[in-house]
Amino acid sequence: MDASLYLGLRWLPPAPADFSQRCRELAASPDISGAAIAALARHALGSGQLNRLAGVITAALDSGRALEPLVPLTLGLVCNATSDTLRAALIVTAARHGFALKCVGTGYNQVVQDALAPDSALNLARPDIVLLALDHRALPLQPAPGNEAASAQMIEAAFQHVDLVVRGISQHSGAACIVQTLARPPETLFGSLDYRTAGTWRTLCEGFNRRLADSLDGSRNLLLDVANIAETVGLATWHDPAMWNLAKLPFSDDALPLYADHVGRLLGAWRGKSRRCLILDLDNTVWGGVIGDDGLDNIRIAEGDAAGEAHRSVQAAALALRERGVVLAVSSKNNDEVAREPFRSHPEMLLREDHIAVFQANWQDKASNITAIAEHLSLGLESMAFLDDNPAERGLVREFTAQVCVPELGDDPAFYARTLFASGAFEATLYSEEDRARAADYQANAQRVALQQQAGDIQAYLHSLDMELTLKSFDAPGRARIAQLIGKSNQFNLTTRRYTEADVEAFEHAADCLALQVRLKDVFADNGMISVIVARAKDDSLEIDTWLMSCRVLGRKVEHAVLQKLCAHARSLGLKTIVGEYRPTARNRMVEQHYANFGFALRERDADGRTTWTLDAQDGPPDILPMRIVDLTLAARPVLDEA
Repeated sequence: MDASLYLGLRWLPPAPADFSQRCRELAASPDISGAAIAALARHALGSGQLNRLAGVITAALDSGRALEPLVPLTLGLVCNATSDTLRAALIVTAARHGFALKCVGTGYNQVVQDALAPDSALNLARPDIVLLALDHRALPLQPAPGNEAASAQMIEAAFQHVDLVVRGISQHSGAACIVQTLARPPETLFGSLDYRTAGTWRTLCEGFNRRLADSLDGSRNLLLDVANIAETVGLATWHDPAMWNLAKLPFSDDALPLYADHVGRLLGAWRGKSRRCLILDLDNTVWGGVIGDDGLDNIRIAEGDAAGEAHRSVQAAALALRERGVVLAVSSKNNDEVAREPFRSHPEMLLREDHIAVFQANWQDKASNITAIAEHLSLGLESMAFLDDNPAERGLVREFTAQVCVPELGDDPAFYARTLFASGAFEATLYSEEDRARAADYQANAQRVALQQQAGDIQAYLHSLDMELTLKSFDAPGRARIAQLIGKSNQFNLTTRRYTEADVEAFEHAADCLALQVRLKDVFADNGMISVIVARAKDDSLEIDTWLMSCRVLGRKVEHAVLQKLCAHARSLGLKTIVGEYRPTARNRMVEQHYANFGFALRERDADGRTTWTLDAQDGPPDILPMRIVDLTLAARPVLDEA
């Protein structure tokens, strides 16, 4: 398998034979749904198919259709090339990743003008995010062989040019930006010596890319590594001089679907849609053979055996993902004891039982098992990716749990791991120490669920966790993680307002603002930061702007402790009421009754389903909670409240 894995998006199922007919039916449907559009977009589509489906989506949005459950998103597109075909590809790919995308274009090669003019169409559209699709031809870079000083000046000038555009967009539209690295031209001046010579395309592009990457922290503006995409498929394949000369397309037509998919997965990661759990089939996926038939000694995972090494590469990939924070689970049609035996006893196994957070080996259908795994981990199905060699099982999971990412696999297990990574299921925009520890956190959560099932009495179970909850004001060490949680949390998020790291810092210093970061420890693990709250004093009320929480700590009375704090803070300021707002989205329905459940009174409901709630500050939850509360917002030293 060559570059066709990537250029053909081979991790996606092929387009159905009646694709055009389905597009016509969608266009004619009076009740066109986002789910139906997304289902069609989740195929490997070529340029013509992308154009056709983009027309259906654009017409639906222009007619005022909401296209739920797709999330509305406006993307600004700034580029130095022809953008029509790119715009269509982005619209369809965004639907694949969960968005109903409106794309706002700019004039051809009007990059600086559109960015810096407050009244440009781009800035007036107030996009959520802007894609700077600029290649090396848009920047002040020209070969200067051997001239180190000129090379350094050009790299800095190119960076300042891009930075000027980013700052202009931020100032005039408030949008975040996606900024690209440069894919160098394949032509060389000196052959291999280009690598060592200042002022060649290779050193100029690499120098610019490093300067750009070092300037971005990921909490505000995002990096799209086009250089890596191009090198993966081959620079000569990526750059098509004929298409540039003919139509000013910055890359080959064959590469368009791949480029758009990388933008789509980056948008998904930015909005918290990347996967957090990898669920593994076992027979002929994690190892070669069928453990129930072949026995422990005859499954194939040994070094020196081509098939065995192919399956070991799947295990190595799973372990690498776990190391960066992805939680691992198993769904296998097997007897439980038989399925666990290789993990416990086979000397060539890289994966072991303690790497697996949830182990489902039974004879139920895998869609049901995956749903059970998601519930066990307190994660949504949209957080799951499933790897299985069996096309029938993949089809069943796609049919009944459409939110799960199911990479299509070919016949050769040597490419299973590569296909998994190529799918982009685990795209990230930020990476922190807490992200790295996430796999252990979810594994500990699975242990908590098991303990709860054994305990029976929920209060006894909560006390057995020996929890310690820490409340802190926003501070500099926590800013990046706070911004990450605000940007990614979707389910337990009352308003889903998005704030940058700069906004977080502003909350930190605002005199009228209660800005809390909440951390939780228990007998199993340190869960790290699990909740963020922003509330402001206004008139005689404390108004909750943002209240979000990690779903993995649901049911553990954390929200009760937070509301206690809000009420106590309001009373300390002489405020009479707590005001909360719920803004519905496709993904936060779980908290629709959050305020009602705490005794808030409904004050207002608008036509979009937004509700406003009030609570007397004297009516917070009872003081007795099954945890120690360390409140670092009240004094220089911890104040401990023992349950």
